[in-house]
Amino acid sequence: MTEALDRRGLAYGASAYVVWGLFPILMAALKPAGAFEIVAWRALSSLLVCLAILAALGAWRRLRVVAQHRPTLLRLSAASVLIAINWGVMVYAVVTDRVASTSLGYYINPLITVGLSVFLLRERLRRLQVVAIALGGVAVAVIAVEMGELPWISLVLACSFALYSLIKKGVGDRVDALSGLTVETAVIAPVALGVLWVVGAQGDATFLARGADGLGWWHDIMMVATGTWTAGALLVFAAGARRLPLAITGMLQYIAPSMSFVLAVWYFHEDMPTGRWIGFGIVWIALVVFSVDAWRVRPVSRRRAAGIARASEQPVTEPL
Repeated sequence: MTEALDRRGLAYGASAYVVWGLFPILMAALKPAGAFEIVAWRALSSLLVCLAILAALGAWRRLRVVAQHRPTLLRLSAASVLIAINWGVMVYAVVTDRVASTSLGYYINPLITVGLSVFLLRERLRRLQVVAIALGGVAVAVIAVEMGELPWISLVLACSFALYSLIKKGVGDRVDALSGLTVETAVIAPVALGVLWVVGAQGDATFLARGADGLGWWHDIMMVATGTWTAGALLVFAAGARRLPLAITGMLQYIAPSMSFVLAVWYFHEDMPTGRWIGFGIVWIALVVFSVDAWRVRPVSRRRAAGIARASEQPVTEPL
């Protein structure tokens, strides 16, 4: 029975990352819509999808518990700002033909997360983690020299999502994935409505627009579907993460940036000079070192989690 659950969890987890890996194609298909309009519709449609799922499941109690706990609500509000920044920069990169930069950002995200945990959570680095982070720094430096500027898109994506992940980790025992995304998109919703009003007032709105750009109902459907993709992928990932060891989940996270990298080179035909290839090569070496370290310590982590579960006489799962 456990083996079957593991296979199902692997399928769920991998499917979620494949969906995230395909996001650049969806975002590029929304042109000539700008990043602000796309992100605004993504937030609003994600909220509507979450509310529909909550209604279908009759899970309003979980949402009320989260909304009534002020510290959790404040943390999720901070998380919503970070994820809005992350979404905005990611979409901006896609619509300006910089998909490779998004790939680099999500490749170095695990390294940034570990680095932040040292400064913010006072965690101690293991030797291989130090090596991996150092290699990641070298890779960013190599790419910066090749570009003639800091790869700011990659760094903003990595740092915003790393901070977002740390905040979510802090409320993970209280907030399930669906309730968390509902609150986060609800916080963003008023701003998103304001953005759509400004875009419309400037005459730049593409939703329901018809004209020389060939916009039609299919474009409108894809715009609204960004919410279905977002909420659906998150829920599928959450179902997989509950069934998989953390080490396996950590390995799966490289599916999305790998797909983005392949799309950048062979689908969007972005320019990849030699220096950038070298930088990505160093990043891949860093991630191999990082993954080897995570795999080596997984038995210790598993025993520690089991000890905590026995001590509390509760399974290590979300209580809501």
